[in-house]
Amino acid sequence: MTRFQTTSAIALALALLPAAAYASDEDQTSRAREADTSFSIGEIVVTARGLAGKTDNVLTSVDQLGGDVARNADVDNVFELVGQMPGILVTDFNQGTTSGKFSMRGFNGEGNINAVKLLVDGIPSNSNDGNMPYIDTVFPLNIEVIEVVRGTSDPRFGLHAIAGSANIVTRSGGTYLDARGSVGSYNTWEGQLVAGLERGKLSQNFQIAYRDGRGFRQHGEARRLSLSGKWGLKLGEVAKLGAIARYYDADALEPGYLTFADSRNNPQMTNAYNMSDGDARNIQQYALTADVSFSDRFDWSSSAYFNRLRDDRYVKFSAGASQQRRLTEENHYGASTALRWRGDLGGMALMLEAGGDVQWQDNKSLRWLSVARVPTSQTRDQQFDLAVGGVYVQAVLEPATWLRITPAYRVDWVGGGFSNRLNGTIAPINAYGSIDQPKLSVALLPAHGLTLYGNWGRTFQIGLGSGAYLIPPRVIDLAPSINEGWELGAKYQIGKTFEARIAYWQQSATGEIARKLNDPLGDFENVGATDRKGVDLQMSLRPLADLSVWGALAWQEATITVPAPATPQFAGNEIDHTPHWLWSGGIDWSPLEALTLSLSGKGQSSYYLSSANAEGTWGRMTVFDASLQYQLNETIELKLVVKNLGGNFYEYVWWDGAQTLHSPANGRNVTASVRLHF
Repeated sequence: MTRFQTTSAIALALALLPAAAYASDEDQTSRAREADTSFSIGEIVVTARGLAGKTDNVLTSVDQLGGDVARNADVDNVFELVGQMPGILVTDFNQGTTSGKFSMRGFNGEGNINAVKLLVDGIPSNSNDGNMPYIDTVFPLNIEVIEVVRGTSDPRFGLHAIAGSANIVTRSGGTYLDARGSVGSYNTWEGQLVAGLERGKLSQNFQIAYRDGRGFRQHGEARRLSLSGKWGLKLGEVAKLGAIARYYDADALEPGYLTFADSRNNPQMTNAYNMSDGDARNIQQYALTADVSFSDRFDWSSSAYFNRLRDDRYVKFSAGASQQRRLTEENHYGASTALRWRGDLGGMALMLEAGGDVQWQDNKSLRWLSVARVPTSQTRDQQFDLAVGGVYVQAVLEPATWLRITPAYRVDWVGGGFSNRLNGTIAPINAYGSIDQPKLSVALLPAHGLTLYGNWGRTFQIGLGSGAYLIPPRVIDLAPSINEGWELGAKYQIGKTFEARIAYWQQSATGEIARKLNDPLGDFENVGATDRKGVDLQMSLRPLADLSVWGALAWQEATITVPAPATPQFAGNEIDHTPHWLWSGGIDWSPLEALTLSLSGKGQSSYYLSSANAEGTWGRMTVFDASLQYQLNETIELKLVVKNLGGNFYEYVWWDGAQTLHSPANGRNVTASVRLHF
């Protein structure tokens, strides 16, 4: 039995483990102080104590966006919501279904290195290459909370969790009917309906959402349909079983990328050669969950899931390039589990947690050159299996009421095989071996409301797509890139009046690799050793019951410290598409009980377009949005939003090797909506 198979067996055994351990039902001695490293935007509603595998014991920078903020948002995509959170970089390609993603901690959203583990209701939701198509299955009205965990010290996740993770939690339980309809600029209209029905031991939650619009730019029409259901069954006071099903379908045209001159002369135009570009995407996600509280001291959480992605895209990047048909077919299966015990050891409070996860992927990637959606020649026909499994252990020691110590250790293994069906060749997975990731977090609680914290840990990066396999002419296995990071921070809170957090962090990587985004093989390039560092500052203030202010400022720097042998001139250069400054903030004022006026803003500094740092800097952005929300009665809520209030021009820019290519963002636009609560 291989080490990967052993790991898979351990993870599955844990998932099936029965209640075979004794634990006292007595409550633990109440803690004098709780370690708190989180920062919240909006109202966070806690309906039950955390179970195993949750973020309760993660002592790193954690950010939460409340459901009250999410459900009232007017956004094109949910990644825009995540972009309201501190220190988050949003990359908006604005190309049909390939709309964008978010990143953090000095990593960009270009798609060559995807460093954030995305989860929806705790279910892994990245595609094979680490991108985030599954984020589009969720619409704002169905969100309970968005939780972002930063850094390298969280042991729960392995694959893709290079810089942290983000979990989008949808509504569960309760009896309600919530509907929202909106119309806006660019012939955009959207309808969302969410419902909950809870009777006795059974709860049911549903989402139906549809969005249709012409888009800011010509040839930007898109339609999106999302359906989802969640079911929960309580087995007494001890256990809860759950099921989740999601279906998503989208069709969109793509406006393409403009030359610099065209982007300035007519930012809403499209190119004649992009008139047949577009994409059809279908996503399905199914999961079973189980949560068991054997006692107040011993609990268990587990899940199993199946993800299905089908994406068929036609794209032409520039006048001199050929149109491509890109067909992606992915089936991902997985299971995860975690056991947690809390008790005392010689009078010292102690928590022990053990968990594991395993994921199997069956992926196909096909490409053709085409003319007006008629294929002319095939350039890629790949089938590759990837299996990643990991186990972890974590402890929380409380030797004093003012001290928390959290050591953890995670180990991952990788398996799989690759087949190039164009030439009939096969290749094994790189012999990554056991990927060891020690971690340590410490929190000091010197005074009520104050938490001083520090953490250190390692995460990993492996090749994605064909880059994970030993494909000739390579004869040497590619080692995993190890990211090592640390953080020092302080969080202070005075009730609901004032909350602030500041953190300094660093993260370095050995042998960082990046996918070649337009390569026929889907190969990688060696970036070299890299170093990232930054400062995150967040603050929220509620001086009056009807007035709240929040803001966030992040400084970051990402550099190549030891370049690849082929590019020694890149030593000391900055990593592309990584702005130094990110900021966001907002003011909410309710001069009348039924009326809320809001002003929010976000911005970033410029970035380089490639590791050569030779094409100038681009991408500076400053945008403000304003809204008026009026509660007509207990059932009806009216809202008017003006986005990009100043009509500022901003854009996404990339370098194709010969020229800059530009995708202008939306101009000033208006949305009016009605929300009905029952």
